[in-house]
Amino acid sequence: METVFVLLPLALLIAAIAAGFFIWAAKTGQFDDLETPPVRMLFDDVEPEAARPPAAAAIRSAQE
Repeated sequence: METVFVLLPLALLIAAIAAGFFIWAAKTGQFDDLETPPVRMLFDDVEPEAARPPAAAAIRSAQE
């Protein structure tokens, strides 16, 4: 019976902390966009022009 007096308040404390973290995450916008992050990895990264070698830039400009 003494175990219940220890575990019940401990369980309520852990549940209150978890609920607090959930409310904090919801208020700070952690759940606003659930669609984009899983799909973002499917898109190719765009290389900036300065990072391309000069030959690749010349070939690209010749093709345009």
